[in-house]
Amino acid sequence: MPQANSKAAAQEDGAGHGPTEANRHSWIAGALAGRFRWVICGLLFLGVTKNYMDRQVLGVLKIPLQHEFGWNEIDYGNLVFTFQTAYAIGMLIVGRWIDRLGSRVGYAVGMLFWSVAAMAHAFASSLGGFLLARFALGFSESGVFPASIKIVAEWFPAKERALATGIFNAGTNIGAIVTPLVVPLIAMRFGWRAAFVFTGALGFAWLLVWLLVYRKPEEHPLCTAAERKYIQDGPAQTSSRIPWLRLLPYRQTLAIAAGKFLTDPIWWFFLFWIPDYLQREHGLRLTQIGLPILAIYVISDLGSIAGGWLSTALLRRQFSVNAARKWAMLLCALCVVPVAGVFRVSGLWPATLLIGLAAAGHQGFSANVYTLASDMFPSRAVASVVGIAGMAGAVGGMLISQIVGHVLQWTGSYMIPFFIAASAYLVALGCIHWLSPKLLPVRMV
Repeated sequence: MPQANSKAAAQEDGAGHGPTEANRHSWIAGALAGRFRWVICGLLFLGVTKNYMDRQVLGVLKIPLQHEFGWNEIDYGNLVFTFQTAYAIGMLIVGRWIDRLGSRVGYAVGMLFWSVAAMAHAFASSLGGFLLARFALGFSESGVFPASIKIVAEWFPAKERALATGIFNAGTNIGAIVTPLVVPLIAMRFGWRAAFVFTGALGFAWLLVWLLVYRKPEEHPLCTAAERKYIQDGPAQTSSRIPWLRLLPYRQTLAIAAGKFLTDPIWWFFLFWIPDYLQREHGLRLTQIGLPILAIYVISDLGSIAGGWLSTALLRRQFSVNAARKWAMLLCALCVVPVAGVFRVSGLWPATLLIGLAAAGHQGFSANVYTLASDMFPSRAVASVVGIAGMAGAVGGMLISQIVGHVLQWTGSYMIPFFIAASAYLVALGCIHWLSPKLLPVRMV
């Protein structure tokens, strides 16, 4: 009985004036006991969704902005090129900066800056103003994946990190779905400037929740001791970073970077030009593109899950890592090939489904390429390898922006861009196999 009384007393503060801070949130703690890491994953999902909304607004509003400002296709390509250039530069700088500030403050500062940069588009009145806003957006948005991956490493045990990464990465498709549904309605009712202001301002709501909710597991009152122990399950990992120059000579690094360099540009092409393609080639109005784009990205989400599931299923059937990853990537690459003929398809929905299949193939292929980093490198090198690959993908995106802009200006046809998309994944798989025929792990001291 004295022990029970002591427990009751412990639930009141020193003056006996009521429950402690932890007990005031006891109902939350009870509901989330042992699972609070998934709340953190949900915040990351919303952050990535917001990230992709901000970068896609320009693509959705491409045609009305071209009419208002007199941009040609090369001008638009230069806007995309500027974003990609800043994104590539940011991949070199922002990740280390986030490591220095810490995940909580680093992600918060990144969200603040890219939300302001997104809103700044509303105040641009010339091509130069949009170029400046795009550069600021690309540079500040480059921190979202380094920060998110760092946070997953802080909050999840090694065996759950792939699942957590897949969940927050699904925000890319949700952002790409929501934007063409919401932005045209805002633009038609309040003008295109309001669309940039509205989507950018959403970041401040997310930022408030983030600062209130996020702490490291060892500092969080809603993370139980049992959950902290579960998160820390597995061998201890060193946090020391490996310089990029040490990683570049490895053929395994070059294989992953080549895969991203050749395939990431196709995703950027889908993201920035498909709204224009649907309006130009199928006669859709701005407010009509939402449903086809919804279908494309829902299909791509299924491809992302299926691509990861396939390689895992092959591993369970005693396939080697080399065979499982490459067979999965081959199937995903073949799913993209039919998009070569989409420019000849006259019906809206057959074209939409072909593009959706290609987008699904990209997501499945990309999931396996990212996994190669953890297959072939020790954990302390994975983030740096992903950074190198991400920069390579951004450089490829810079090139595709110039190619598509000039091709559309000169020919007015999407034939060449879709042909490039159809062939890129088979070429990428060939490069990966040539550079790393057996996907052997790197031995690092």
